[in-house]
Amino acid sequence: MMNVPDSSEATHDLPLAGQRVVLGVSGGIAAYKAILVLRQLVDLGAHVVPVLTEAALHMVGPTTFTALGSEPVKTSLWDDADPIPHTTMGQTADLILVCPATARLLADYRMGRSGDLLTATLIATEAPVVICPAMHTEMWDHPAVQENLEVLASRGVNIVPPEAGRLAGGDVGRGRLAAPEAVVAAVLTTLDRAMSRQRSAGPSTSGPLSGRHVLVSAGGTREAIDPVRFIGNRSSGKQGYALAEEARVRGATVTLVSTVDLPISEGIEVVAVATAAEMEQAIMDRSAACDVIVMAAAVADFRPVSSAERKIKKGDGVPQIVLEPTNDILAGLGATKPDGQVLVGFAAETNDVDSNAQDKLKRKRADFIIANDVAAPGVGFAHDTNAVTIHGADGSRIEVPLQGKNGIARAVLDAVEARLGQRSS
Repeated sequence: MMNVPDSSEATHDLPLAGQRVVLGVSGGIAAYKAILVLRQLVDLGAHVVPVLTEAALHMVGPTTFTALGSEPVKTSLWDDADPIPHTTMGQTADLILVCPATARLLADYRMGRSGDLLTATLIATEAPVVICPAMHTEMWDHPAVQENLEVLASRGVNIVPPEAGRLAGGDVGRGRLAAPEAVVAAVLTTLDRAMSRQRSAGPSTSGPLSGRHVLVSAGGTREAIDPVRFIGNRSSGKQGYALAEEARVRGATVTLVSTVDLPISEGIEVVAVATAAEMEQAIMDRSAACDVIVMAAAVADFRPVSSAERKIKKGDGVPQIVLEPTNDILAGLGATKPDGQVLVGFAAETNDVDSNAQDKLKRKRADFIIANDVAAPGVGFAHDTNAVTIHGADGSRIEVPLQGKNGIARAVLDAVEARLGQRSS
């Protein structure tokens, strides 16, 4: 459910605003769930064109899709005023989603067989495609179905695998359509990646952050218990990497201090660290020369007082691990922040999200705290999507709804740019 801000709050643009999505529905019993997906996509700002196959019409009626969609339902190559509706939709779509996708549709799409409006549109597009298979377990497990999926995936089609659960026949197994929230998250992530590929063809030499030095931290620190065990967290580093890439696209000189090794564009300086102490040292050595510091890393609050020199065995008994607090890197940066520098921190919370973020904003002397509820579906650690609230030291509050982490990075750096502009004017 999306949070609706009151009149005193700013809201970032809906993540799918201006995006044209063709929603294809094939003839599986799960077709009724496509209605929920349609509603969520429209609520996120998408212009959704529903396309139902003849078999789908045996499962669901067109009226609901027409009422909730952005255009009337399309079902045939021959009943439209447009003489080539499949080509028009294929060329104008930003993304095509098939939900659900039957075994027959997978086979037709793999073979390039354009037997109806939906498969013809799939073949007539260069837009990204998301396929959500749904079928009985025996059909899902069939070698031909799995081969078709492998071939489609090798061609760049994004597959949202089905879940295990109760099926139409009453039995339980794998093949149930993925939850609507998972389908929508896949759409957000796929569009987000497509937009980022377009934007990252090369760094801007005259972008809004040209001449600025941006430092970003990423990943979760690891505090050693013994040579093979550590205290850590579930941070994947994806949000930090997205921020570094977006800063590069905007023309900044970028330094990324990271505990994880993910693909990154050339031109970004990567400083590899593991522990909170190593991260602190790497950041503090560079902080004075930076115009913007974004602390997206999940830094451990505690570490073992001492680490065993050899692996602790079960036979050694239960180890008594004594912890001590790590240094607060964000607070240290806030206390020594030079004039004009913009300092951004993250707050991954599970309760009292806003109050904890506001408290952190004041205590750490940051310009922004980016708060997210990591207990919410699709948000925070290990996900490709995120939803945040940007709290500003000036009292501003910007809600950024669920979207890909590249979209979150754009929203954060939009706020940073605005603050830099205020200080230079």
